[in-house]
Amino acid sequence: MSHLNLHKTFCIPHGGDGPGMGPIGVKAHLAPFVPGHQVVHIDGLLTTQGAVSAAPFGSASILPISWMYIRMMGAEGLKNASQVAILNANYIATRLKDAYPVLYTGRDGRVGHECILDIRPLKESTGISEMDIAKRLIDYGFHAPTMSFPVAGTLMVEPTESESQVELDRFIDAMLAIRAEIQRVAQGEWPLEDNPLVNAPHTQQEMVSKWSHPYSRELAVFPAGAEHKYWPSVKRLDDVYGDRNLFCSCVPIGDYA
Repeated sequence: MSHLNLHKTFCIPHGGDGPGMGPIGVKAHLAPFVPGHQVVHIDGLLTTQGAVSAAPFGSASILPISWMYIRMMGAEGLKNASQVAILNANYIATRLKDAYPVLYTGRDGRVGHECILDIRPLKESTGISEMDIAKRLIDYGFHAPTMSFPVAGTLMVEPTESESQVELDRFIDAMLAIRAEIQRVAQGEWPLEDNPLVNAPHTQQEMVSKWSHPYSRELAVFPAGAEHKYWPSVKRLDDVYGDRNLFCSCVPIGDYA
């Protein structure tokens, strides 16, 4: 991996959103703890740590993606893609700002190529979390945007330049419909422990099983006209429990006997 000594700051490659790679800077006192490499000698490296990548300068397979994108788009194409991505993000932010607070706007109230929707005030006032909204989006036929990054309790929407206005409007309509569902919970129409958001996503198996929820099956699985969608095969599992608790999903050793 690449470590550059720049005014006592050490940089290592970082894979952010998309195929791009950029540096992460650390102070000199953290230099002994950054990843190194067992085979390739890197000048100025002060660490004795092992590698986290087979290639010393990051994943070589990522670089052709970025290179081909730049070559195919050209200068004007890249400029236009950037403009459209920023326009798309601001279109979403403008239409959703009254339903969800938007973080980190500039002096003119605009955002960059992504907008961060703050769910924390909603969670505090209604009990519905960013996780509930993310799971409910599956019922609407959407994979949820980035959750709790870079700010905990938020959803970061990054539409990119490739989304059509039809798709942007479909997502916005879903988010506004979810906001209306949250309001019904806040008003006591649905209990906090049993509503379409905390029970999301809803599976086909639930459609044909005994139904005891205070909302209809139709609202659960076909909200806001989401007839043509991807059906999840399972409900939400244990969220972050598996990240924080090590357990083995392998079959017992005795089964191999």
